[in-house]
Parts: sequence; C-alpha cells; structure tokens
Amino acid sequence: MKKWIIYLILILLYILITFFGLGPVLLADGSMNERIITLLIVIGLYAVVTVVFRKIIDK
Repeated sequence: MKKWIIYLILILLYILITFFGLGPVLLADGSMNERIITLLIVIGLYAVVTVVFRKIIDK
C-alpha cells in the first residue's frame, strides 16, 4: 500500500516537471541560451526522478 503512494508521488513529479519544465522550453520568448539552460535543467530533473523511481522499484 505504501509503495502505491510513492508511485503516485513520483508520477505527479513527472507530470509537474513536464508541465512547468517543457512549457518554458517550448513557449518561452527568451533567448536560445535561456531555453537551452532550462532544457538541461529539465533533463537533469527527469534523470534524478528516474533514478529515484528505479531505486524504489528495485526494492
């Protein structure tokens, strides 16, 4: 039962990262450098959440 709550939290994190992270990358009116920096941060966040998710699944 407790694992489902953790799964739900991590899935919500993916959704929030996608909504608030990729939105500014695709729709921002800033410079290309600003978009690339934001994209790298978003990719890093995806990587961290994925590593945590995989560690929880492997337990």
